[in-house]
Amino acid sequence: MKIAVVTGASSGMGWECAIRLWEQFPGLDEIWAVGRRKERLEKLEENVNIPVRKFALDLSQEKDRGILKDELVRLKPQVKFLVNGAGFGKIGNVCDLSEKDQVGMIQVNCEALTAVTTMVLPFMPQNSRILQFASSAAFLPQPGFAVYAASKAYVLSYSRALNRELKTRKIFVTAICPGPVRTEFFDIAQTTGEIPLYKKLVMADPGKVVAKAIRDSIAGKRSFCIWYFYEGIPLACESAASQPDLRYHGKKSSMHQEKNVGKDKGPGNRFLRAYNRKTGDKSRICRNWK
Repeated sequence: MKIAVVTGASSGMGWECAIRLWEQFPGLDEIWAVGRRKERLEKLEENVNIPVRKFALDLSQEKDRGILKDELVRLKPQVKFLVNGAGFGKIGNVCDLSEKDQVGMIQVNCEALTAVTTMVLPFMPQNSRILQFASSAAFLPQPGFAVYAASKAYVLSYSRALNRELKTRKIFVTAICPGPVRTEFFDIAQTTGEIPLYKKLVMADPGKVVAKAIRDSIAGKRSFCIWYFYEGIPLACESAASQPDLRYHGKKSSMHQEKNVGKDKGPGNRFLRAYNRKTGDKSRICRNWK
């Protein structure tokens, strides 16, 4: 039995991944959908024409993760795709956020992702794919979003190393690093703070993000960021898949080493300068845009 395991499948990009994997890969026998909301998983099943094995679990809890692991051991499927889409963030300064919220981000974004990846790997044959949802926040520290950005830096670093480790097994790991995406993520994030206006202006469509993620995963790309434009100004950039220490800034013909990330020449700062010129707002000085 060939399957795809998708966490965070009850909403957002996890939901989109489950549907698109079914649409694009008819060889799959089942989708194993993991999410907190059972009713949303049942709704997902109505949109997919192959069996959906539903796991209404809280992956931050070890006992819940054990339910998924036991099912893998019992059925021994071939996992052709693993999508780690579960995650959340809360906006706010470290001193203002609760300990529960901050530790919770680490438990879901880091601990659960690592645990699910580890338990699924023994069931992945050659030429399988792992898609890890990181964020463009992974590239720079973010005051006001500190724990979330740090957790996504972990996902990116872990995914890069794992991709190298699994090379001999021909299992490819892609870290997806989008900027702001129009999902329920920000409904939760804004319960503790307000997102900056410039992020609202460049919200990406989750379907387009997922479509590119799957294409790049099949192509064996290590990681990528989504391109955004505001009045012709590039805001995000695609990673150089074959160069672990390089990524694009601005036009694709212009590459800079990661040591240049965060300098005033970055695409996010070009956007902020344009935003300031347009609005007259001089207060938004930020070296990282997501």
